[in-house]
Amino acid sequence: MLQITVPGLEGWDERSEMFVSFKDTTITLEHSLISISKWESKWHKPFLGKDEKTPEQINDYIKCMTITPNVKPEVYDCLSKENLADVMAYIDDPMTATTITTRGGKKVSREIVTSELIYYWMVALNIPFECQKWHINRLMMLIQICEVKNQPDKKMGKKSTMQQNAALNAARRQKAHSRG
Repeated sequence: MLQITVPGLEGWDERSEMFVSFKDTTITLEHSLISISKWESKWHKPFLGKDEKTPEQINDYIKCMTITPNVKPEVYDCLSKENLADVMAYIDDPMTATTITTRGGKKVSREIVTSELIYYWMVALNIPFECQKWHINRLMMLIQICEVKNQPDKKMGKKSTMQQNAALNAARRQKAHSRG
């Protein structure tokens, strides 16, 4: 979760043609599968896609991320540059210490990732639905871990096995100060 404080405002709103004022407002945000699902249902496009998002779409996603109840709509129009920078840093944060290394080249999937696909992965991997409230990057790492752990161990090729054995033998000979 991320908490940001949006600076207060007093002024004229040209869109609503009304005087607007509000105090500093602290809102709590959550970058989760639920937030992505809400955003995708409105915009009908994948949030995790490579397409750039317009300022309007980003602002709307921040609304979808908000778990603080009854936030005035004007608050989102007054997000400072620091607020937006904090939100983007929070979205990009991996939220985990886990890293996955793979042998050989990793295949790049051309599959379009939507919230429904992530829900499918959760069902297929028996991940409980409580995890839909996790930070999305943490949930995606859990999905990757489940996929890796559910795959059978790959056997090394003959050449790789011979290279590994040669390296082990060389290290043993050096440690024992022998030639063979």
